Amino acid sequence: MGLLSDPNRRRALTKLLTRLNAPICVMCYLAGVAWFMGLAFEPFTLRTYMSENAMGSTMVEERFPAGERALATGREFAAHKKKVGGMPVDWLVKTMQSRGLEVFTQSFTRKLPFPDENKERYMVRGTNVYGILRAPRAPRTEALVLSAPCSEGNNNNQAVGLLLGLAQYFRSQIHWAKDIIFLVNEHDLIGMQAWLEGYHHTNTTGGDWSPLQGRGGSIQAALSLELSSDVITSLDLVLEGLNGQLPNLDLANLFYAFCQKIGVLCTIQGKLQRNDWDTTSGYSHAAQTMMLMVLKQASGRPWGDHGLFLRYHIEAASIRGINSFRQYKTDTTTIGRLLEGMYRKLNNLLERLHQSYFFYLMPSLSRFVSIGYYMPAFGLLAVILLLRALDLWVQLSASPPGTEDGVAGGVQPSSPGVLSILTPVVISHMTGVALYTLPILSQEMAVQHFPVSETEAVVLTAIAIYTAGLALPHNTHRLLQGEGIEEGWRVLKLVALLYLAVLLGCTALINFSLGFILALSLVPIAAFITPHTPKALSAAIMVLLSPGCTLLYCVFVFQELQETPVSLQDGWMLFLSVISQGILDHALYGSLVYPLLALLIYPCWLLLWNILFWK
Repeated sequence: MGLLSDPNRRRALTKLLTRLNAPICVMCYLAGVAWFMGLAFEPFTLRTYMSENAMGSTMVEERFPAGERALATGREFAAHKKKVGGMPVDWLVKTMQSRGLEVFTQSFTRKLPFPDENKERYMVRGTNVYGILRAPRAPRTEALVLSAPCSEGNNNNQAVGLLLGLAQYFRSQIHWAKDIIFLVNEHDLIGMQAWLEGYHHTNTTGGDWSPLQGRGGSIQAALSLELSSDVITSLDLVLEGLNGQLPNLDLANLFYAFCQKIGVLCTIQGKLQRNDWDTTSGYSHAAQTMMLMVLKQASGRPWGDHGLFLRYHIEAASIRGINSFRQYKTDTTTIGRLLEGMYRKLNNLLERLHQSYFFYLMPSLSRFVSIGYYMPAFGLLAVILLLRALDLWVQLSASPPGTEDGVAGGVQPSSPGVLSILTPVVISHMTGVALYTLPILSQEMAVQHFPVSETEAVVLTAIAIYTAGLALPHNTHRLLQGEGIEEGWRVLKLVALLYLAVLLGCTALINFSLGFILALSLVPIAAFITPHTPKALSAAIMVLLSPGCTLLYCVFVFQELQETPVSLQDGWMLFLSVISQGILDHALYGSLVYPLLALLIYPCWLLLWNILFWK
């Protein structure tokens, strides 16, 4: 504090920071990237451990015996689904009732803002079926959920069969202290969203659904089951939820503990855990796993039905069965035993899971990176914006009154007016509002005048508005007053730097992965762009580091990390699909990534683009 309170020392520190500003910024950027890449190195991570005392031991005896019967039930479910051409509601109701559950149905209807060409749907109608196993030893104030989506074709029939088998087996047990809800939802996330909104008496997304006739207690935890094969080689744990939310780490620890106990091969991001962390290949494997989690979390979309539970502070995860060419095989009985053990442990909870971490990254199921370890990587990038803002502030404060870059010594230069700074800010944000609203509002007009579908119209309109923003400098300069003043672009850049620093900081607190990826691309151009840099080269670099191109790079990197590389043409089609899915996720489930990019990130990038072409 003495260093800052002494005017002489404060002045010396300011001069040092301004004189070495550029080298310090470069070092901070390289250090931030290196820090992040080092997080996958095992000695820098923490070993997972169970924080919740009620789940600290896996000493329960799992006795689920009915794996073959569950598979037979799954085949029967598949036959009825094929017969009725969709969800066999009547058969499910009778089957659940025969297993002693209180059975209820919920119908829902949802009209999409534009057709979802990936799943070929526009007007969605469906029915959710759920049965409640009432707790015999408690006042029924709490509940657990086990769900299985009714997918198209032959997908996930085994999961529904196992769910019904577990319902029958759990009915014969007397130690349950919580209600257990067995849910079969139609149309994946849309059906799950309707059921959760009906259960909690909310309607945040504008869906049309019938009210639930039966409810359990307050939901403490939930698991979504996805099995599409009679025999699997491994179970993959999916954690990423809506807007980058993650369940409490103890839920992942519980899954890993029972996999180790029962001897089930388990993965995360579809990748097996390796023990050779001290080799190059071992580190590369851990880094790829962590980067896959970062990209999935940054997308803001729910990567399973569990992702929508997290909005209601319900700890949830999806367990996905993988059948590959590995020699290791696991039957349905073993999976049933694993789920039985997990639910018996969750049944012991006296309160919601809260003692472990909610913000973390996982390079493997046995290691994790806490928020205290990964936030410095973002902090090193964010401090660059503050250092450049400090440098600009010092330059503006020390501007000589009589001379200013080509202004005659006897002429007093006028300071930039408020309108010269406010105009590009307002126009940039108006462009962002157009990017957010016009793609959906203008789809009908686009379809009438151009030979494109509704989905193509939405995506192409968004790209057109995004590209049209490049012309903004030529338009805003006609409205500027005092546009020749050197201080004008400095004040505008100071505003843009502080704006971007606050924006990225708030984003990283909610979704670290998204904030870090945006910082990687936006911080360099925000730090070093000026009107005096070569226009053509600087413009090319800014376009290559723009939010849209960053999204395109993420598509290709994601495919490479999943070991499914694509060609440039296929990658471009995936990029267009990602844009349409981002807009749909915002409209259907409330994902915040699209409005964040359109209303805040893109206008901020346009301010930097305006600075480059300042006259």
